Parts: sequence; structure tokens; C-alpha cells
Amino acid sequence: MLIHPWDSALDDAEWQQWLSTIDSFGMLVVNNLDPAQAPLVVPTHFTPAGDEILLHLARPNPVWPHLETATEVRLALVGDYAYVPSYWRAKAGGPDEDGVPTSYYAAVQFVCRPTIVDNPHEKVAILQAQFAHMQPEGGHAAVDVDAPPYGRMLPGIRGVRLEILRVEAKFKYDDHNPTEHRERVSARLDERDHALDSGAAAQQRRRLAAIGDWRGRRAP
Repeated sequence: MLIHPWDSALDDAEWQQWLSTIDSFGMLVVNNLDPAQAPLVVPTHFTPAGDEILLHLARPNPVWPHLETATEVRLALVGDYAYVPSYWRAKAGGPDEDGVPTSYYAAVQFVCRPTIVDNPHEKVAILQAQFAHMQPEGGHAAVDVDAPPYGRMLPGIRGVRLEILRVEAKFKYDDHNPTEHRERVSARLDERDHALDSGAAAQQRRRLAAIGDWRGRRAP
């Protein structure tokens, strides 16, 4: 994805912190074996595990033959997004209708090397890690190869381990624009309060506090 200097993550801690605040749900994107056909996009929950990402999918999923040959895939996440109308972004002193609309959003994409897991005990390990991540309060049966209900369900799924090769992170909140502009848009997002507006406003204010005036940060 296109990442301008002013949209880039300040450091790894920024996108890692953002990731910890959102649901672990994204889109797994896999190249199609037929290059004339569209890539496959699989919505899925996932579990971060150090330098890996863990997930599982149903065995009938059509992605498997494509995933089996893939050397790289992407797991794409997006959140705290909002449409910013044109009349919110008019230049100072100019007519509102001359403004240009934009989208605000936070996005992280993991480029990964996939490994498919079919060993029952290794699939159990993935499920246990996902339960610990998604449902830490417990309330589920033990996950074991020889115990119901999950033992008999293991043949119906395949596990996936995604080795993280690189991370692309973007926080698009008008950071290259003047402070007054960003403060004004944040206030209007709060006032509109639709869908993820409050999250977008919070991200914009957080970036403003961290970055200040982008123009003052640029090297001469």
C-alpha cells in the first residue's frame, strides 16, 4: 500500500499498540494459481504469537490449493476509519466547496511465509493458543486429540502458521496538514459521531500530540 512519510508508523511500538486494541480479525490474501483470476481473500480471526501469526480454516475452504503453493501471503487489517467530507478540508480562506475529501484510517499489513499444519497435535497447539488469546476467561472444553468435542472435529480443519517477513503500517490522519486543520477535523468527527468517527478522532489527536507540526520535522 502507498505510505507517505507523514502516514508511516512512528515506530514498531505504535502499530503493535494499535494491534492490541482491536479485534484480531483480518483478511488473508493469497495469490490465485491462475494469474488471470482474482486473488483469494479469506476473512479470519488470528492469533499473534511472537514472530508468527496462527490461524485455522475449514478443510473445505477453496483457498488450500493456492495457499499450498504460496511463498508469500498478506494478512491485512484496517480500523479507526472515517470519510472526511470535502467541505471539512477547504483551505483557509477558501470556499468550502473547493475542499478535497479524503479517508482516514489505520492499516497494518503482514507479509508472511505460510506453513500448513495437518498434524493433529500441532493443530491442537494452534487451537489452544487461539483459545488463550480469544477466550482467556476459559469456559470451553479441553482441546485434546483424544477428547470430545474438539478431538473428533480436528479432521475438519487445517492449521496455518504465518512467519512474519515484514510489516507495513499506515496511519492516515492528515498529519502533513497544519495543527489547526487537524484539530478542526477531529472536533467535527466527534460532533458527527458516526460509526468509527470517535476512533478516527482519537487516532488523529494521538498522532498530533506525538508529531506536532509535520513541516517542522522535515529535514532542510
